[in-house]
Amino acid sequence: MDNPPKPPKPPKLPELYIAVDVEADGPIPGPYSMISLGMAVVGRDDLGFYTELRPISDDFVPEALAVSGLDRDRLLREAPAAGEAMAAAAKWINGLRKVGRPVFLAGPAVFDGMFVHWYFMRFLGKSPFSASGAGIDMRSYWMGMRGCEWVSTRKSIVKQTLKLEGLPHTHHAGEDARELAQVFEAMLAAPRG
Repeated sequence: MDNPPKPPKPPKLPELYIAVDVEADGPIPGPYSMISLGMAVVGRDDLGFYTELRPISDDFVPEALAVSGLDRDRLLREAPAAGEAMAAAAKWINGLRKVGRPVFLAGPAVFDGMFVHWYFMRFLGKSPFSASGAGIDMRSYWMGMRGCEWVSTRKSIVKQTLKLEGLPHTHHAGEDARELAQVFEAMLAAPRG
């Protein structure tokens, strides 16, 4: 008896590296709040996402809040609630699945990833990136690529090494996500070693 031919597997979609940046009003999620979230797709300047978020706690560290330049009172009045903002972020990420497989990217991934994963799990019950929140840490990638020590992985050093100019770090999550995407794109194109 002949086995019917198996249908061909659909082509495997490429990975889409989603550069993520957050601004927060303190060092950890829960007691403190993520107040803005920006994402940009590496190699695709046309694909980006930005939202501000209403703070989830009364506590904040004034110095941390000052970094972003965002007005906490305005966020409390006007920004979407965390659940609404994270649902919009998940919808945007999931919408990318028709062109590729989203992979989280941050530099460093510990801070940004901690907030993003915690917020997705807390407000949506799952993360569109992965159940573990895993992703690429740009600084670790550079360390492995160049065989250098951690101290030499700061974004300013990476940009100088790659001769990237005109990419300011503004502490606006949307702009900084685009900066990170451009830096990682240059890293991918750079010679190894």
